[in-house]
Amino acid sequence: MRPKPCCLPRLISTLLSLALFAPVSAGAQQLPRSVTVAANPPGTVFYALASGMAKVASEGAPFQIVVQPYTGTSTFLPLLNAGEIDFGVNNAVDMALSYQGPERLKIGGRNPFQHTPNVRLVMRGSVLMVGLLARKDSGIRTIYDVKGKRLTGEYPAQLSNWYNVFAFLATASMTWNDVKIIPVPAVNEGVDALVQGRADVAMHALNSAKIREADAAVGVRHVSLDCSPEGEKRLRSAVPGYYPRWLKPGQALAIVEDTCVNAYDIYLTTHKAAPDKVVNGVLKGIWDNVEKLPPIHPSFREWTRQRAVTPEVTIPYHPAAIQVYKEQRVWSANMDEAQRKLLSLNP
Repeated sequence: MRPKPCCLPRLISTLLSLALFAPVSAGAQQLPRSVTVAANPPGTVFYALASGMAKVASEGAPFQIVVQPYTGTSTFLPLLNAGEIDFGVNNAVDMALSYQGPERLKIGGRNPFQHTPNVRLVMRGSVLMVGLLARKDSGIRTIYDVKGKRLTGEYPAQLSNWYNVFAFLATASMTWNDVKIIPVPAVNEGVDALVQGRADVAMHALNSAKIREADAAVGVRHVSLDCSPEGEKRLRSAVPGYYPRWLKPGQALAIVEDTCVNAYDIYLTTHKAAPDKVVNGVLKGIWDNVEKLPPIHPSFREWTRQRAVTPEVTIPYHPAAIQVYKEQRVWSANMDEAQRKLLSLNP
């Protein structure tokens, strides 16, 4: 039956409204022009990793990825939890402490992190190696030589580094009382104190631009931890998630003899409300182009597809990341159980 002439204006109006509504709905699903990945300041390994991932993932994603540096990962974790930034480069121990919160988890009798129950994992990446640093001409070669020396510490902008120093000393059965702490806000400032002669020993992630700068200025070397079987046991007991790595001369900047350093995992993180399409776009951009990462920075050598998924992670994965891993057939029933247990920590 044909519509009555008097009804045609109303019918046309309805059809126009539907036509106008369709683009609005589609627009609501559009991806952002850019997303943010937070990291530590320039000169740090985390900044180099964030920049490398942003470069590679942006090539295959329908949006740009912008690196936003902060004084330290501790300062941006609350923003990541609230969804005010899209992604972050963090370490596994920090994420365990912040995700579970101070009421549930303490290491070394403390947990100064704000509770961040909304953080989620996109990808487990490479191994972060961190070591003590001294001048080459100082005579400080092992952790035992650090006793009584001026050691940079506190690190309020990078809370994880308290745990590093705590564990370093523990490998030699030493405590804070065995050294003279020189307060600094973050690791870059700690290396500055070493170069300027205000400290005898500092710390930094291996292969960082800051170490290269210090080596050019005064000449530096990494200081070996005690990684004997007993020392390794003390390291792992002090901070669960830490493990030793032995390096030979030339394997990293400032490694001038066989040296043992601390190691733990690096994460690419997000928040649980991050849009699936955004997480999918970033993860697939990295996954499909992972071979482009190692030439950017040495720490990308272990940023592999094989390391991306493991039941040993300390925070749950984002659902969009899980979907990608299922498509790639690397997500198992064991991962379902690990995910369930992690989610149960913040019901």
